[in-house]
Amino acid sequence: MYDVIIIGAGPAGITAGLYTQRGNLKTLIIHNGKTSLENANKIENYYGFENGITGKELYFQGIRQAQNIGIDVKNEEVIKIEMIEKSFKVKTTKNEYISKTIIVAMGTKKKTLQIDGVKQFEGRGISYCAICDGFFYRNKDVAVIGNGDYAISEVNDLLPVVNKITILTNGKTAPDIRSEKVEINNRTIKEIFGHEKVEKIEFDDGTDINVNGIFIAQGTADSTDIAKKIGLVLENNKIKVNENMETNIKGIYACGAIFGAIALNVISFVFSRYLTIFKGFSITYGSLTTLMLIMMWTYSCFYALFLGAELNKILNQKKEN
Repeated sequence: MYDVIIIGAGPAGITAGLYTQRGNLKTLIIHNGKTSLENANKIENYYGFENGITGKELYFQGIRQAQNIGIDVKNEEVIKIEMIEKSFKVKTTKNEYISKTIIVAMGTKKKTLQIDGVKQFEGRGISYCAICDGFFYRNKDVAVIGNGDYAISEVNDLLPVVNKITILTNGKTAPDIRSEKVEINNRTIKEIFGHEKVEKIEFDDGTDINVNGIFIAQGTADSTDIAKKIGLVLENNKIKVNENMETNIKGIYACGAIFGAIALNVISFVFSRYLTIFKGFSITYGSLTTLMLIMMWTYSCFYALFLGAELNKILNQKKEN
């Protein structure tokens, strides 16, 4: 069992991990190897890199830093978190892990499904969470849009409830799944139709199918997908937290999406835990203890602020482009 499992290996996740590990908390970081930092060709205004560094290099350098101090790091896709007694079970596409505490630092992704009718029928037949909404479609026919491990996870959650599932790959490679209740359709989706609710999906070749509901499960699960499954409260499509980054479920914390502001709170929480557990400062630094603690705190805060500013710059550039 781990003391802390951190889901996400971006700046917020790695920073939290560095402090939990140094605070003698057994830490696991799970990431899927993908990061929005890949869009940053070069970061030139960050302390310590005289020749600049690419976003991708910064991402994987952070992972190596975590590994170098003994943090377990797994490159796996998280599909679900479950509560078990006084701990949590994190399910990935490969394994299951148990932890006393969870920090969700996955960030959020923009849904890129550009299909007519998607926005119109959100909440009226289109859902992003099988566990949350599957019950409303018991003994009915539904479709799942996606072709990866996350889509398969959603299908498995729906199988005991619905009558029939059509997996819509939207022209992509079909997933490997075998069930009498599952049909795979590789055609490209043109439009979603209905009156008050979803009724029909039309394809580019002119054919169509009738469905009662559609579950969108493209790519990998993000923080809001995971949050909905376990019952975390969301606000403006982001996980709602208090000043200590605590969610509505005890033992689950969240960080990452609005890094600059959030990271300061994450550092506050982790730093306080670190000081509580590690008692050897005065022995190590003697009369300089107070100065060293202030320096560590200042360094951590400015680290978060500068990196947050850089990430905001990258996001703004992407938005302008």
